[in-house]
Amino acid sequence: MFTSLKFRISPTIVSLLLAMFLSLHVNAQPTAAVFNRKAYYAAFTDNSIQPIEQQLNKITQSKLEEKDAFEGALMMKKAELIKGASQKLKEFNAGRKKLENVISLHPDNVEFRFLRLMIQEKAPKMLKYDKQLEEDRRYIVQHFRNTSKIVQQAIVDYSKSSKLLSPQDF
Repeated sequence: MFTSLKFRISPTIVSLLLAMFLSLHVNAQPTAAVFNRKAYYAAFTDNSIQPIEQQLNKITQSKLEEKDAFEGALMMKKAELIKGASQKLKEFNAGRKKLENVISLHPDNVEFRFLRLMIQEKAPKMLKYDKQLEEDRRYIVQHFRNTSKIVQQAIVDYSKSSKLLSPQDF
């Protein structure tokens, strides 16, 4: 009753099916977030929690090598904006630990010193997080040209409202 049917699959169909399978597989892979310094510094200076949270999520997902420095600085900035003294202190100290650890591993990194300077300048005195202010200021001024244009712009922008740095320093 049934005769043997021979199916012939063309190489074009095989290629098409393989391409479809691979595209589904590739799209299903989680993608690492791309770290955008302009967006990071914009969130840092925004003084609202939502952009900081968005940047923290992106940093966590990124493959950025020293992401703990950026995450730590944002955590300390976030501590300024959240409610509850104990939660503020917990968030600040966790961020401080991350940032300081990366700086101890990379003491010649101008950007990490800049992150620390921004936090130290605004940190409440009771936290006693202001010991490297002058050291970081000098280092940033001396090595300003050794960093990227985006970081240089962030430093110049910050210097316009800083009590330690001024645009004339650069």
